[in-house]
Amino acid sequence: MAPRKVRLVASLIRGMHVREAQAQLSFQTQRAVQPITKLLKSALANAKQLKLNPERLIISDIRVDQGPMIKRMMPRAMGRGLIIQKKMSHIVITLSESDTKKAPAYTFVEPAQKTKKKATGKERLEKVKEKEGEAAQGPQSEKHEHDHAAAHEPVKHPPKQATGFAQKFFRRKAGGE
Repeated sequence: MAPRKVRLVASLIRGMHVREAQAQLSFQTQRAVQPITKLLKSALANAKQLKLNPERLIISDIRVDQGPMIKRMMPRAMGRGLIIQKKMSHIVITLSESDTKKAPAYTFVEPAQKTKKKATGKERLEKVKEKEGEAAQGPQSEKHEHDHAAAHEPVKHPPKQATGFAQKFFRRKAGGE
């Protein structure tokens, strides 16, 4: 990912408490959020190994540097080639304990994965039967019956007339002109 794009997210959490930063990142939509969140969790785990108090940790420094670039060619007109640079970033995060800054009152909760529940065969069959039952009851009044019939008839459009230049160019000659 290009460093310029990662820096936008990194500058957002600089100086924040770790929990506050995790909460802030969970609501961002940028693609750079995922690797920064992963790095922050890793740094937090390292801090616990060093027996630092996770309640008092703040992000004292976060730095994003340019990494190696992968170069690719894209063919262009007349045998030319355009260079595409696939950029990478090096992210360095520094956590430190703060005496003055305490943990925020809220706790960070991992966002739940969106799962789409598929209906079973029986549930689908019941839905179809309900729809058929509603259609079998029929319309409530004559007005609705007319609307229903009109909705299923194909709409007839008049033939299109040529206008402007097309009208002059494709003019038909009738009779003995």
